[in-house]
Amino acid sequence: MEESGFGRRFRFWSVLTVASIYLLILVGGIVRATGSGMGCPDWPKCFGQWVPPTEASQLPADYKQVYTAQRVAKNQKLARTLASLGFRQVAGEIFAHPTQYIETDFNATKTWIEYVNRLLGALIGIFVFVTAVVALPYWRRDRSVFWLAVVSWLLTGFQGWLGSLVVSTNLLPIMVTIHMGLALLIVALLLYAAHRARWANAEEALNRQIELETLGGQDDEEVATATGLRWLLWIALLVTFVQIILGTQVREQIDQIASAAGYAQRSTWVDKLGSVFESHRTLSAIVVLVNVYVGYQLWQLEVPVLRKLLVATWVILGLEMVVGITLAYYALPAFEQPVHLTLATLLFGAQFLTLLALRRLAKLGALPVAHTLQAAQ
Repeated sequence: MEESGFGRRFRFWSVLTVASIYLLILVGGIVRATGSGMGCPDWPKCFGQWVPPTEASQLPADYKQVYTAQRVAKNQKLARTLASLGFRQVAGEIFAHPTQYIETDFNATKTWIEYVNRLLGALIGIFVFVTAVVALPYWRRDRSVFWLAVVSWLLTGFQGWLGSLVVSTNLLPIMVTIHMGLALLIVALLLYAAHRARWANAEEALNRQIELETLGGQDDEEVATATGLRWLLWIALLVTFVQIILGTQVREQIDQIASAAGYAQRSTWVDKLGSVFESHRTLSAIVVLVNVYVGYQLWQLEVPVLRKLLVATWVILGLEMVVGITLAYYALPAFEQPVHLTLATLLFGAQFLTLLALRRLAKLGALPVAHTLQAAQ
């Protein structure tokens, strides 16, 4: 059945927004790998200008002290607000963390790398707003699609504000971690909205009902199979999410080690990483095993759409393994660090799409029962 015009528009903008977010994650990784995170010490402007300077002579002589004072004042206000809400420990960490007092020297290259990152973020803000607007027809057809788009837009605005805190706290680790986790949540919401929109029309619902009647509905064996597989996919998704969060913490340790070493002696950085890196490396093996096992079980169903998603998942996972091994044993090549993060988020997206496809097939009663989930037997 041909998709409606508003349906095509919504899917176009939602997919475009997701693709842009992945691009932003890649660019954000480049920002981190090049040490450009504080290329602009203020937010939303850059050195007080909408178009950043290209030379230090365009800045006042005491620019470092000025922007450090602004950051400290903003962090103190945030800390007081959090303390009043009962988050005293977090407030204390923000207020006392030494990174906020670091004065950053002007570097034109790093400034413009960070500025491009912000421009892309602003563009995504426009994209997700348009996505929410073109979701209006779903108010009467499927309000879940509408609210998914609106919540994604609201969270994107919150993400922008959170980005300002990442800058003001001078890349405080907990802020960077929350920032990454929220990006993954927005990706998941938009992917779900696009997927659900594909099945939102009443005529498609009627076709699904006809198909259900033709297939004779779902028997107990099929329900058990679908339920068991969904639980396995949720576990795989959760493990990947935790691995990404651990990866951001490893990235924070690398930044601290690199800064202390003056960005020299790169070959010694891995040896200086602590328990978080060991956990990250151990969990990577679990991620591989879980995905291989879940993929094997899904492959037995012989459903083309699931097999395509599985191939995509395994390809991404294979590339991620190669990049991860290269990072660990070849002195953390800077150009591979953003690729490593981007592949991890793509893996998360592929797993989530597989979960959505399985859920849809289960609702259609279209899961074969010739092969049952071994773990459920």
